[in-house]
Amino acid sequence: MKTDSEIKRVAIVGTGVIGASWAACFLAHGLDVIATDPAPGAEPALFKYVQAAWPALTTLGLTAGASIDRLRFTSDLGQAVRDADLVQENGPEREAFKIKLFAEIDAKTPPAAILASSSSGITMSRIQSACARAERTVIGHPFTPPHLIPLVEVVGGAKTSPETVQRALAFYSKMGRRPIHIKKEVKGHVGNRLQAALYREIAYLIDQDVVSVADVDAAVHLGPGLRWGLMGPNLLFHLGGGAGGMTHFFEQFTGPMLAWWADLGNPDLANPRLQEKIKKGVLEEVAGRSFEALAYERDELLMGLLKLLASPRHG
Repeated sequence: MKTDSEIKRVAIVGTGVIGASWAACFLAHGLDVIATDPAPGAEPALFKYVQAAWPALTTLGLTAGASIDRLRFTSDLGQAVRDADLVQENGPEREAFKIKLFAEIDAKTPPAAILASSSSGITMSRIQSACARAERTVIGHPFTPPHLIPLVEVVGGAKTSPETVQRALAFYSKMGRRPIHIKKEVKGHVGNRLQAALYREIAYLIDQDVVSVADVDAAVHLGPGLRWGLMGPNLLFHLGGGAGGMTHFFEQFTGPMLAWWADLGNPDLANPRLQEKIKKGVLEEVAGRSFEALAYERDELLMGLLKLLASPRHG
């Protein structure tokens, strides 16, 4: 089996926002990338995305040999994956589709290649169920946009070998990501479950007219969200406990926390009335800005935060 240092050629299957961002990330780290997507207009859209992302990646620092010229596109899946050391799949989030797609990729790739899926919630045990060589399949779930957000969730399936998990962790780490090993399969992995838990209460508070859409967004990103960008909740609660750390935190806040948990809501997100209330509030918060302008603003702020986190002062 090849080691992570021998992964030189990556195939991107599915070149939407996630796939295109992965392509930019891998190119920035000096890999050869061949991409495939059957959608009309996929090729020019991919190159446009990568070219738009390149200045930010250049600012963050390119690996020797990194070049957009190392990106190729083909509409032929077999041609895209036949020489790949790693395949990063980014197809539609439909279980039956992914099972069939992975079986096809499995049959057309070299035996030593890692087959990784960006699936945000389908377990690898299901995705790999029709693969003849399921031991080399793994979830490598990023967060949008993968070329900027460091987190990658690595999850094996029932038939995934421990070696594949370790190879995937090493590869994503070499790509400048911060991979985490999720030891048990759960729906939505970890990051999305945390987002879903918070958003359930956000939706409840909006539904109950406790707070507006814009104000609840401010409550997150100008409150705890500022701290979460620097440290995780456990470390922050450790600091919140003062000199006594987590011991003092539990002594002081276990009672209030349990009371808050008991009072959390369970809104019906499928309710059209609630959906309309949230959509209306979001449009008011957008205030006429285009999707592209908002995405640019997000990425510029992310760049600033990433520079801060990479500084020696942050440690």
